[in-house]
Amino acid sequence: MFVRCLMVFAALLGGASSAAADGSQSAHDFSFTAIEGGSLPLSQYEGKVVLVVNTASRCGFTRQYDDLQAVWDRYRDQGLVVLGVPSNDFGGQEPGTEAEIKEFCEVNFSIDFPMTTKEHVKGKAAHPFYAWAAGELGSMAKPMWNFHKYLIDGDGRLVDWFSSPTAPTSDRMTRAIEEQLARLETIEG
Repeated sequence: MFVRCLMVFAALLGGASSAAADGSQSAHDFSFTAIEGGSLPLSQYEGKVVLVVNTASRCGFTRQYDDLQAVWDRYRDQGLVVLGVPSNDFGGQEPGTEAEIKEFCEVNFSIDFPMTTKEHVKGKAAHPFYAWAAGELGSMAKPMWNFHKYLIDGDGRLVDWFSSPTAPTSDRMTRAIEEQLARLETIEG
């Protein structure tokens, strides 16, 4: 019982590593629509590490945009992609249009990492990527609020998740990102 409680507590604090159980599907099998319009297939990021984050403009965690941009600036030349997925699923905190969201992010946070159109990230209407991620990592890894983060390796496997309060520049996230980037270097080198 004690061990089970510890596992639940650890999951609530930030996630557990996992990869696809049978390897039959990967993140590269999914596609979004870019915030500017047009297809945004995750397969274009094959061989890169991807941090997928559901975002919102009117959330207490919105200040994480600064950290997401800093992570993007620091690691993009090493193979990291930060992908923002605006969602209005939690507290109605992303009510704007795509144009309004894009302008808000550019003006207030100088965001230049890729973003998608507004998507559902929970429930029956969840984007297929989020439904797949929940199936891969379990119910504890589902987004419980805005700024939930998934880390995907160069092969499209989900390798970790981070709860909303986990800052993108935290030691835990930095270690996870750098570990995945080092694996890319090993494969490429």
